[in-house]
Amino acid sequence: MAAKRKPASRAKRAPSAPKRPILTDAARPATFEVEATNERGEAAPTSIAGEHPLTLYLDKRELVTLMTLGHAPEALAIGYLRNQRLIGSIADIKAVQVDWETDSVAVTTSGKVKDVLKKTRRRTVTTGCGQGTVFGDLMDEIDKLALRDDVRLADAQLFDLVEKVRRHETIYKQAGAVHGCALATTTGPAAAEILMFVEDVGRPTAVDAIAGKMWLEGLDGSDKIFYATGRLTSEMVIKCAQMGIPFLVSRSGLTQMGHDIARRVGLTMLGRTSGRHYLAFTGQHRLLRTAPQATALA
Repeated sequence: MAAKRKPASRAKRAPSAPKRPILTDAARPATFEVEATNERGEAAPTSIAGEHPLTLYLDKRELVTLMTLGHAPEALAIGYLRNQRLIGSIADIKAVQVDWETDSVAVTTSGKVKDVLKKTRRRTVTTGCGQGTVFGDLMDEIDKLALRDDVRLADAQLFDLVEKVRRHETIYKQAGAVHGCALATTTGPAAAEILMFVEDVGRPTAVDAIAGKMWLEGLDGSDKIFYATGRLTSEMVIKCAQMGIPFLVSRSGLTQMGHDIARRVGLTMLGRTSGRHYLAFTGQHRLLRTAPQATALA
């Protein structure tokens, strides 16, 4: 009698990505044209950046009104909730619906979000372009954050990123009045790649939009670089660390509190980046000096 055939073993399935929430697609135009007059009294039609109030509702509870370009409102709402530690997973969000007739965005969750009132009772107004806000104690989560310590950034990769950001087509070049943030990764010993670039009227909203896009796309930040056009404040450092990103880069400077928190969480903070110059303020052990023109670290 022939031996019974064993049923074919099933291939192990890779863990499925979290189900994406239902999203509207309600981006507003980034710029608008207005009439201006130049120094000679001549008409000069000029592009200006958009700015819109967007009131965020979480399960029908009003949380905050954000001023934004409106270029990525769904990602902004998701990233804001992520960075405020009000929602722990993209899987907890069922829908994000933007309605510009009421200047609002309604986020509906699966019902697992708890203690929202308690978490939002205490609020700190930050230095984020006059509109930054962080709920709860700024230091509550600091000691729980852990960044990868086995990743490295070569100065040649940094110089490549700075050049690519400089050449990137931006709303700022067209209209000014905005801040830009980029998420990047290294692609070779002397190359970096911009994965996403977001501009908004304030740094906090630009950062939050990238955080939201990362969640939606399932991107891990542990080997990424975050680039910002403005100053590196405590809020910027905390949000970057919460996204698990070990490298924070800016063409501008930093604040004393931002510096202290970067040291505390072990973040590599690079400021005053321009051309082939930079200053490494914290986390210098993650940097590799490979380019012949590399300057000494400060």
